[in-house]
Amino acid sequence: MEKKRRVVVTGLGLVSCFGQEVDTFYEKLLDGESGISKIDRFDIEEYPTRFAGCVRDFNTEGYLDRKQARRTDPCIQYMLVAGKKAMEDAGLTEEALQGFDKKRCGVLIGTGMGGMKTFEDGVTNVNSKGFSRLSPFFIPYVITNMGGALLAIDYGFKGPNYSISTACATASHSIIAAAKHIQNGDADLMVCGGAEAPLTQMGVAGFVVIKALSTNNDDMAGAGRPWDKKRDGFVMGEGAGVLVLESEESALKRGARIYGEYLGGGISCDAHHMTNPLEDGSGVAQCIQLALDDASIEKKKVNYINAHATCTPVGDLCELRGIESIFKEQCDGMTMNATKAQIGHCLGAAGAMGSIVTIKAIETSKIPPTINVEDPEEDVKKFDIVQDGPKSMDVTAGLVNAFGFGGHNACIIFGPYER
Repeated sequence: MEKKRRVVVTGLGLVSCFGQEVDTFYEKLLDGESGISKIDRFDIEEYPTRFAGCVRDFNTEGYLDRKQARRTDPCIQYMLVAGKKAMEDAGLTEEALQGFDKKRCGVLIGTGMGGMKTFEDGVTNVNSKGFSRLSPFFIPYVITNMGGALLAIDYGFKGPNYSISTACATASHSIIAAAKHIQNGDADLMVCGGAEAPLTQMGVAGFVVIKALSTNNDDMAGAGRPWDKKRDGFVMGEGAGVLVLESEESALKRGARIYGEYLGGGISCDAHHMTNPLEDGSGVAQCIQLALDDASIEKKKVNYINAHATCTPVGDLCELRGIESIFKEQCDGMTMNATKAQIGHCLGAAGAMGSIVTIKAIETSKIPPTINVEDPEEDVKKFDIVQDGPKSMDVTAGLVNAFGFGGHNACIIFGPYER
């Protein structure tokens, strides 16, 4: 059997409640800032939840032309801006791309919910004005694959390009699939990750009625409380996270800056319930073990976990049980943090956000704190959840967890790149 090609990370791009620059985003995480604020895009006053990790001052200049910026759904806009920023960060200028076979360059950026605003606006128009007043762009800007398609059109990338949609595991599934295309020799370069723009009336209402969201409107910045006994649901977020993955050979050939290495990924399904994970954490454990096996590393090498930790009463503990069943005594003092308390749960983009955090932790040797944990659950006390400000440490291997409705699980392991 031919040995898998090594996959490295050469570019990062994002759109978030902390802006559109990765370094600024990470500095704010390290400082323990909260990006949670009141939703102001529609009348939210009657909703029991009135806050989220909202993207503010979003700027498309230089990344989308005026027509695109006016017509496209925010989800597509987030994808395109984050994707192009990741390409810039990787040094993939027009001149640099001349050295690539574009049939071996692909895009795999997913979304859990797609063009929510476009869909809402379209329904409103049809109901109030009739079907003939529906925008001809309605279908293209609603479907989940269009952001990746438009990015490929802009760069002329003719390699693997499709959309994965697995709720909150979407971005991680996309990264894993993209890495496999490189490992298997189908591609040399993949732009991958996830995007979500769910802060619409229907998007927020949908999560409200299933009682998934925190209702702590009096303390919006403190509403996301991972592993805290008073947690009462997750805080919605939005944005996009995109990675540029390359074969080691490709990155070295062009002298690219390498952030770290994609070591492996695991995917599994709980096959249990539409929204609740397996209570004993066995689905989480299965997925982590698959990631370790794929990475071909011993579990003791993993010394940092970017937890899914959505701040839900059930989900946080199920994940802990899964982690404990794999790492056992290694959990004592193990570094693990939860960044959704600061940026919200970005749904289909969550795994990409966690991946960017983990890659930056590898690069900077600094771990962001977990905020808003005042009365932690007993099960989490054995871990070091980085409560007292940022932590300095060298990450030998970082595990990124992402789990979605439907029982979809995805775990990724990144590590420092070593020749």
